[in-house]
Amino acid sequence: MKENYYNVIGVMSGTSLDGIDLAHIHLSKKEEQWEFSILEAETIPYNAAWLKQLKTAVNYSNDELEQLNENYTDLLANCILTFIQKNEIKNLDAVCSHGHTILHQPEKGITLQIGNLSKIATLINETVVCDFRIQDVALGGQGAPLVPIGDRLLFSEYYYCMNLGGFSNISFEANQKRIAFDISPVNTVLNFYANQLNLPYDDKGAIARKGQLNTALLEDLNQLDYYQLSFPKSLGVEFVNQIVLPLLESYPISIEDKMHTFTKHIAIQTKNALPVIEQKILITGGGAYNDFLIEAIQETLPKMTIVIPDNKILEYKEALIFALLGILRLLNENNCLSSVTGAKKDHSSGSIFYKIG
Repeated sequence: MKENYYNVIGVMSGTSLDGIDLAHIHLSKKEEQWEFSILEAETIPYNAAWLKQLKTAVNYSNDELEQLNENYTDLLANCILTFIQKNEIKNLDAVCSHGHTILHQPEKGITLQIGNLSKIATLINETVVCDFRIQDVALGGQGAPLVPIGDRLLFSEYYYCMNLGGFSNISFEANQKRIAFDISPVNTVLNFYANQLNLPYDDKGAIARKGQLNTALLEDLNQLDYYQLSFPKSLGVEFVNQIVLPLLESYPISIEDKMHTFTKHIAIQTKNALPVIEQKILITGGGAYNDFLIEAIQETLPKMTIVIPDNKILEYKEALIFALLGILRLLNENNCLSSVTGAKKDHSSGSIFYKIG
């Protein structure tokens, strides 16, 4: 690596199952200030077979999970190689990959991100930094969220950074510590119902907008135990499958009404999560394209200045930050904050697989 300048690819696959995000990033550090530039970026959507596997893998046996991990690592390597060749990317310092979360039960000491097997470095012939969560869970942390260190180092001009993906998560400074946690499910639920209408997602929230608010359902959603917990805390698909969807399904109302009510629920939980409501908030992730959701959040937070950045940052902020986490790991600098995850200490997390030669 050149001193203070890094040429890297960040790779991310989120719980909303939009696909595999790849971003070619230039990172630099000048006078203790990190700067970035997102060059080429692309999302590779999952085909129907992969979507089915990733949606149901939480129920797989150990043997099935091992095979899935092997196959997904092959898929990831192929996507990364194609991206490198297509964009003629050379002299990389590292490929930094989150993998895809299948199991996340930190209270049981369990977290599994597939696609992080050591063979990935051999398959793409690049140094790979990956598997960022497992060490934090071993240190008693939630293993999530991991993005807040990037919010602090790359987006410090915003009081809050919020990502609206499969789940919403928030990050901010309080008492000279970075605080972050998952707020609520977002696209894991909204996409579930859009899929029932044979749509990949609810474009701009148009379906949810047509629905009616069900106040009883809204009250039940807002009373869920998770929202009463103090941070650090994080969510996995288990929460959606075992608690949220059964509650929604217990109401004999239309899909439009469920989506409308759940969107209002997301907005209310967003407001409840923020200690200061007259600041500037950066919103990224696929949910930022959901006009109805953004309007609902603005209605609950009328004094908040909402900033939605350009498309590259909006869509690839997490890939960008995993690129940064990987470089911090290679520098043996802390990339995981105990104030965020609840781990015993700040630490430098991630597996490093060096390319040969």
